[in-house]
Amino acid sequence: MNHVDQKIAEHYHKDGLFEEILTRLEKQNLDITQIKREDIAGVDEFHVRGATVSKELAKTIPIEGKTILDMGSGIGGPCRMLADEYNCTATGIDLSPEFVRTANALSKLVGLEDKTFFVQGSAMDLPFEGNSFDVVWTQHVQMNIPDKNAFYSEAHRVLKPGGHFLYYDIFRKNDGNVLYPMPWASQEPMSFLIKNNEMAQIVEGLGLKSISKQDQTTAGIDFFKLLLAKVKASGPPKLGLNVLMGDSTIPKLTNLLAHLEKGLLMLESGVYQK
Repeated sequence: MNHVDQKIAEHYHKDGLFEEILTRLEKQNLDITQIKREDIAGVDEFHVRGATVSKELAKTIPIEGKTILDMGSGIGGPCRMLADEYNCTATGIDLSPEFVRTANALSKLVGLEDKTFFVQGSAMDLPFEGNSFDVVWTQHVQMNIPDKNAFYSEAHRVLKPGGHFLYYDIFRKNDGNVLYPMPWASQEPMSFLIKNNEMAQIVEGLGLKSISKQDQTTAGIDFFKLLLAKVKASGPPKLGLNVLMGDSTIPKLTNLLAHLEKGLLMLESGVYQK
């Protein structure tokens, strides 16, 4: 790993992540030999609106039975959802060795190890041959990627002709100062925000055709308001994003909410076709 990648991997690293998830499941009196996807849903997807927005994204194209690559797959929740609900074969790649270890272990825990596969590596240098996947999927990842051209070029390279590129990401909306910490970066040197039109220029320059786009900002704001109100009233969930972010969870989420409300940042999802 280069210096930036190492810093980003350290930002997300948490020792014994899979074991902590198991312990929290056991404390809920769940039978570890009978764990289902819904039992780990609270921690499974590290992006705004979690599994809800992933299911929305999956419905934007005919995705049943496709081969999927998730660039920046975290601990694997979207891959497991796609494999389980849409009979897809889903491969994830992530920079964090601990996320990859946990993703593989969680897939085995819920019986999806034969349809989901996770590897450690850089999204800017994918270890896959060209034209390998029907769908390339990415959520809340490019903010950690300094070389946007390499990131989106790799997505284009491994995508089959006629295949779809699906994204859900955080973008800069205006040029004001962004204050940290944020969920993806504790400090500014780990964050590489661009505007959505800059992303579109890169992707369309590669030859991908825009099919649809949706501003997700209002939905994200509503999600955070409800989540933070629940935490204030009842404390942190037994198994939620606090497992991944620890004591910094509330400051990071509050910061992101404030920037979305002020119009400094925005959320957008969309579909492109090769």
